[in-house]
Amino acid sequence: MILIIKKVRMYSTELGINFFGNESNKKRQLNKIEILKKNIKNLKIFLIIAGTNTSQIPGISAAGINPKSRRTTALADAEFLLEGASKDHKYKLPLLNAGVTPALISHVCSKLINTYPVIVPLGIGAKPYFNHLAVEDRNLGPSNCLTTGKSMTKERVLNLYEKGIAIGKSLKQPVLISESVPGGTTTAQAVMEAFGLQVSNLVGSSLFKAPRELRRQVIKRGLLNANFKADSDSFDVVAAVGDPFQAFSMGLLIGARLAKQPVILSGGSQMLAVILLVLEFLGEKNKDEFIEDVFIATTGWLVKDNSLNDLVNLINEKYDVKLLGLASPLNFKSSKYKELKDYESGHVKEGVGAGGISLLAFLDGFKNEEIVSLCQQNLEMMKGLGQISLEKDC
Repeated sequence: MILIIKKVRMYSTELGINFFGNESNKKRQLNKIEILKKNIKNLKIFLIIAGTNTSQIPGISAAGINPKSRRTTALADAEFLLEGASKDHKYKLPLLNAGVTPALISHVCSKLINTYPVIVPLGIGAKPYFNHLAVEDRNLGPSNCLTTGKSMTKERVLNLYEKGIAIGKSLKQPVLISESVPGGTTTAQAVMEAFGLQVSNLVGSSLFKAPRELRRQVIKRGLLNANFKADSDSFDVVAAVGDPFQAFSMGLLIGARLAKQPVILSGGSQMLAVILLVLEFLGEKNKDEFIEDVFIATTGWLVKDNSLNDLVNLINEKYDVKLLGLASPLNFKSSKYKELKDYESGHVKEGVGAGGISLLAFLDGFKNEEIVSLCQQNLEMMKGLGQISLEKDC
C-alpha cells in the first residue's frame, strides 16, 4: 500500500496530475494511470462531432462568435485535429471572443503520441472530405433545438445507440471518447435535469461567464414541452432534449464495456451526461462492474473551480458508484500569446478531447514546455494561413 501511495504521489507532484471525484482510493487512482500509460500507443480515439440547433440560440455557446459560425465549428475542429495548420484547409476555425479552439491542443498532442483519431460525424449536414466513420444518413441534419421538447425521433436515437453498441463491442483495445458539439453543454444539463439533478450552478461553459440564466430558461421550456411520463427512460430523454452525440456515445460506451475494454471519456459535463444516461439505463444491474474501468479525463482549467468535482460526486451519490476523474497538468502560463494565456483566465477550458489527449502526452514523457512551444508554432501557422475566421467572415 505504501508503494501505491508513493507512485500516486509521484504522478501528482512530479507530473501535476490532479484527481477528482472518488479520489480517496489510491489503488484505483494508480490503476487508471497505469491503464493510460500501458495503452498510450494502443488507444482507439474517437472524436464525435455532432450538430444540434440548440447551438443557434444567441449567447448559448462560445464555440463560434455567432450562430452562423457555430454551424461549421465541429467540422473545422475535426479537420484541424487531423491535419493541423494547412494552406489547403476547407473549414475556417471559428473566431472566439477569447482563446482559440482546443483542437489546437489535441492536434499537437495526438501527433506527439503518434495517434490518428477516428472522426464520427452526426447531424453535421455535410459529408467531411477527410476520413471518417459514417453511421447515419447525413441528410438527417442537426437535432432540433431542445426547447421543442422533440430534439430527435426515438427511432433515430435507437439507431445511433445500436450503431454505437456494435462499434463498441467490436473493439479490441481501450477507447477514448471525445467530442465537438456546439451547444452540447446545454443539452447535457437538460439531460441531467430531466433525471432530477439540480446542476445549473455546476455545469460549466465554453464561455468565460456561463450563461446560466439563459440556460435555465431554455431547459425549463424544453422540459415542459417534453412532457415526460413516469416511465420515461434514457432514450426518451435524449429524444426529447438531447443530441446525437449522447445517443451514439451511450451505445459506444456500453459496447466497449461489454467487450471488457476500459473507456476514457475526455471532456466535462457532456461526458458526465452520457455516464448518467447509461447508469439510468442499467439501473442496479452490473453498474459497479460497468463503472470500474470507466473514468473521466479533462483539463486542469475545467476542474479549477471545483464545479466538475462536485458534479461527479453528485452522480456518485445519486447512483452509488465510484466514478473517478483525472485532470491534465497542461498550462499556458509561460505562453507569449494571448489566445493561449486566455485559457489561464477561464476561457474555452476544454473540448475536442484536449484534456485526455494532453494527459496521454504527459504520461508519454513530454514536458509542458514542449507542448506549449508546439501549440505556439501551430497557432502562428494557423493565423498566418488565415485558418481562423475574421469577424467579417462569420
